[in-house]
Amino acid sequence: MAEQEDSLRWAQALTSRLKKGLAATVLSREETLVGAVTALISGGHLLIEGVPGLGKTRLARALAVLSGGQYNRVQFTPDLLPSDITGHVLYDLKSGEFRMRRGPVFCHILLADEINRASAKTQSALLEAMQEKQVTLEGRTMPLEEPFLVIATQNPLEQEGTYPLPQSQLDRFMLKLHVGYPEEEAELRIVQDSASGRGGMDLSGLKPVSSPADIRRIQEVLAALTTDREILAYVVRLVRATREWAGFEYGAGPRGGISLLAAARAAALIQGRNFVLPDDVKLMTLPVLRHRVKLSADMELEGFSTDDLLRDLIAATPAPRS
Repeated sequence: MAEQEDSLRWAQALTSRLKKGLAATVLSREETLVGAVTALISGGHLLIEGVPGLGKTRLARALAVLSGGQYNRVQFTPDLLPSDITGHVLYDLKSGEFRMRRGPVFCHILLADEINRASAKTQSALLEAMQEKQVTLEGRTMPLEEPFLVIATQNPLEQEGTYPLPQSQLDRFMLKLHVGYPEEEAELRIVQDSASGRGGMDLSGLKPVSSPADIRRIQEVLAALTTDREILAYVVRLVRATREWAGFEYGAGPRGGISLLAAARAAALIQGRNFVLPDDVKLMTLPVLRHRVKLSADMELEGFSTDDLLRDLIAATPAPRS
């Protein structure tokens, strides 16, 4: 029991350092910071949607530095091939043998920048890596480094030359975050940092606060976090309600419930608790479910958003007393 409490305190302290380091480096809203840390420590993947210039790439790089992991970035374009991500087999003329060239997916944090600009065939190259944490090349299966996190970005404004992600791939992302414009004070600081040469991609002053082994250990602590049966039932009620809610063409599947519970556990740890509250579930419902449901055509024409209906759903679904 004492060992579990020590592990929990250690995990809470390390998670706090990760979040503080990220907040000091990336001037984003609280939801974005919590979502990024949640994805990292719970072993999920993160989809970030927002217009260019809001620090999405900086966020991914800062998270990689703070976690002590290897970071790779792939700029998705229409001519990108699956082998440009996973790697391929080459014939070495000198040795007369075939050798494996590993692609950028072999890392701890992969930034898939503007993922919706690549073709569906190239997008699907990430499916095996995201779901099974492995890559198969020429019949040979190779495991990826743990922890492995895909942070994908997409621009919601431009539709020309883009390929919308299929639902099967969207469902592999634990969270989808909407990154909006910063507050006035934060934007002023961003401009000041840029004018003084401290902005942009310069993260030379940022130091790791953990290691990949530490992140794996936090994930083990999260898996053992206390979750009351009523909380589990609440998670299932919310997910099942999306399938019957008026205004949704289709709702979330069972993977939505698994992700919601994992995200709620991470939220509890970030708040310094060793148990999950209904408020943790509510906090994570939008980022976990907004990309797993689809608005009906009537709702879209009337100007409603997915988040609008999810908020109504949360308000109407009975929550257990905390």
